[in-house]
Amino acid sequence: MPVSISEEVRLAYVLRHFWLTYPGAPQLSIGYADIQPQVEIAKVGTSFFATTAPYPAPPQWREWLGQQVPFFFDDAPAAPLLVLQENRAFISADIISAAFYLLSGWQEYFSTERDQHGRFPYAASVQQQYSFVALPVVNYYFDVLRAAVEHVSGQLLQPRRWGDQQAAFAAFISHDVDNLHSGWKAPAKAALQQRQLGRFGRLLWQHLTQPDAWDNLEAVAAQVAQYGGRSTFFILPNHCPASNGTPNADYRLTRRLEQRLEQLEYQGCETGLHGSLGTSISPGKLRSEIKRANLNTTGCRFHYLSWEPRLTPFIAFLRDFFSYDSTLCFAEYFGFRHSYCLPFYPFDFNVGQEVEFLEIPLNVMDATLHHPNYLQLAPAEILPALRPMFAKIKRFGGVASVLWHNQNFDPANTTNGPRQFHEIMAHLQHEGAAFRTGRDIWEEFTREPTPNS
Repeated sequence: MPVSISEEVRLAYVLRHFWLTYPGAPQLSIGYADIQPQVEIAKVGTSFFATTAPYPAPPQWREWLGQQVPFFFDDAPAAPLLVLQENRAFISADIISAAFYLLSGWQEYFSTERDQHGRFPYAASVQQQYSFVALPVVNYYFDVLRAAVEHVSGQLLQPRRWGDQQAAFAAFISHDVDNLHSGWKAPAKAALQQRQLGRFGRLLWQHLTQPDAWDNLEAVAAQVAQYGGRSTFFILPNHCPASNGTPNADYRLTRRLEQRLEQLEYQGCETGLHGSLGTSISPGKLRSEIKRANLNTTGCRFHYLSWEPRLTPFIAFLRDFFSYDSTLCFAEYFGFRHSYCLPFYPFDFNVGQEVEFLEIPLNVMDATLHHPNYLQLAPAEILPALRPMFAKIKRFGGVASVLWHNQNFDPANTTNGPRQFHEIMAHLQHEGAAFRTGRDIWEEFTREPTPNS
């Protein structure tokens, strides 16, 4: 059962992430009127958090930075959003409650909606209901707060910068290694169905004598390196199907594969654990896979993007093994599952506080872009659809997290394959992204200076 989440806890959680968004921001008094703050927030959302309702009242839409933004917990939409006075500022929407609601994943914890894979579905989200999944709404709330803090303190706040080059945003390029040996199957099946027995024979012979088209980790790393990036490979150590028949890996973690991964790490790549189905809700299964994999890893992403908000943050992360996770996104649509474009610390409602591992949320997955159950974008539509999202990530100093499975580097894939990946990479490079591994991102956050007093 969830514990009661006090107003003080909600405020502290939101402000910690505000200071992570604007490193070095002065630590002014920010809050509701009863603490007589320098930056006062309208107090609207308190009664909602005394309930277990998954959804608040519909948001009011206000313009900020030239963008229509949904403001939850806003009962005075006709009032100016930001009122600046001498040495004080007042924000007329309860952006603390709204930011906590979105960033903590309140809707997921208290909703009973789950899809066939046990995931909170996009169709049940406020992001879908109000059409703002590709908008980092919490960052817009924080920008309102930035303007207020700048006015009161007289100090300009700068968004986070990334890497030695102090880039305006970062890009995290990762690959879930689900399959290494199955690239031949679809064309072989098609050859049989079309009674092309000679072609089937050639494909079978290639399968028996040559590496599979999907057994390509070194080639994938080389393609990412063309842009100055380093790949993060999430390795799936379980080759047995889940109890419901859903497949895990099509390969075994052999000593030869371990040696290849070690060589990739030597070249600057990163390996993470791709927890198999069921590990996101079972600490015993997860611990067993960690032991079996024996990887030099600090990061995790669960297979099928499995995440149960009532269990995963509480039991599935073992402090001694993982520093970050990168599971959280909607499989059905690109964008921001928690409406925030930077890494954040997930909230555990079972204990009423944030967890100790960092979440590097996923923004776009190759399967989302072209899949019968998802978007079905044409190849030429992919980059134009993603550009506005990347622009917002850059504006707020965030992380563009891109998952491209190794199997989709197969040249035979012309829908969400290597060409579309290179278009995305070229765009990110042109926009000045600093390509960082998950470990790099975690290290930059953990050495974060405290806010200025």
